[in-house]
Amino acid sequence: MAHNGGDDDSEAGILYVVATPIGNLEDASDRARSTLASVALIAAEDTRHTRGLLAKWGIDTPLVSLHEHNEEGRIPGLLARLRAGDDLALVSDAGTPLLADPGYRLVRAVTAADLPVRPVPGPCALIAALSVAGLATDRFLFAGFLPARTAARKAALAELRTLPATLAFYEAPHRVGAVLRDAAEVLGGEREAWLGRELTKRFETHHRGSLAELAEQVRTGLAVERGEFVLLIAGADGEVERTAVEAEALLDALLEELPASRAAKVAARVLGRPRQELYRLAMQRAAADR
Repeated sequence: MAHNGGDDDSEAGILYVVATPIGNLEDASDRARSTLASVALIAAEDTRHTRGLLAKWGIDTPLVSLHEHNEEGRIPGLLARLRAGDDLALVSDAGTPLLADPGYRLVRAVTAADLPVRPVPGPCALIAALSVAGLATDRFLFAGFLPARTAARKAALAELRTLPATLAFYEAPHRVGAVLRDAAEVLGGEREAWLGRELTKRFETHHRGSLAELAEQVRTGLAVERGEFVLLIAGADGEVERTAVEAEALLDALLEELPASRAAKVAARVLGRPRQELYRLAMQRAAADR
């Protein structure tokens, strides 16, 4: 069935961005199921996974894979299908597409071509976590997956250290312990945090405490071997922001006389903060002055 699109595509089809369950199949909306049953083609992150999901609902719509390695190459063909009047759907393995999942390039290309895109909202691990964690939700930053390597991960956390907003991350089970340790070191072990595993699934668990407490729980045996995790961390308070301003001012003064490594070492001694964190900040401040 054709639909109205842009000025030059009055018979264009619609790309529906469809949220699918993150665990409990009963969370799928009637609209999501009917959309997936009625479109001409579904672009799926993993066709095997989505085919199994559709089979449980008695849906046999054709599938095409769309993931980080082939998304760019798929776009011309999918745009052609839309221009020809076919309605299409985009799904990820679970939850809302584009949130730490493929689809951004496709949606951007479709909107750039002045073709219609419509959301079919539903499950999202990020929003589910925020709704039950008991941390502030008026301001939050979703940062997806942190880098796998320790140095890059600490650098990414340092950039977020002074933000007065709840920080949200997705994480894999084999890295949860390391992420909590690094977050405690960079952000401060006293920061309030929440760790959720397997949301909406049979073995769903929630853990609350400081970053230091959660890191210790994982170190001493908290089950994290399997599952998908959401980590929420309280935002910076006014004291953290003031400390950051003090660190920047001290480093700026030291950098007038010392190289970055020496300036960081002196600042760490004065402020009682990790030298590597201050070295990264010193390098950023030095580069900004060039």
